Amino acid sequence: MSPISSINIAGKLALFSEHWQPKVIAQMNDYQFKVVKVLGDFVWHSHADTDETFIVVSGRLRIELRDGHVDLGPGEMTVIPKGVEHKPCAQQETHLMLIEPCGVVNTGDQGGARSAPNDVWI
Repeated sequence: MSPISSINIAGKLALFSEHWQPKVIAQMNDYQFKVVKVLGDFVWHSHADTDETFIVVSGRLRIELRDGHVDLGPGEMTVIPKGVEHKPCAQQETHLMLIEPCGVVNTGDQGGARSAPNDVWI
């Protein structure tokens, strides 16, 4: 068992600059806590088997839905239920924490050029 210690979220975010490439910073049971920097529009996608949690650390995030949208600012979060199509968008660089089961692909059912390598720890 590894020692219990604190994790500095801002410090982890300072270790990389690329957008839409989630990095794992912790794991609890079968769930991973990931940090990611986003800018611009992502792809429409859904996750058939799992919900997805978005927590805004800094910046602003809009999550487009087929029937509306959710706007989030620092300290705000939302849970996108499994199977719901969504497209995250950020007009300025935004820092997020994601909580999702191990093995979830960031582009869900869409794949493509925006798919990030999975299980990358920092």
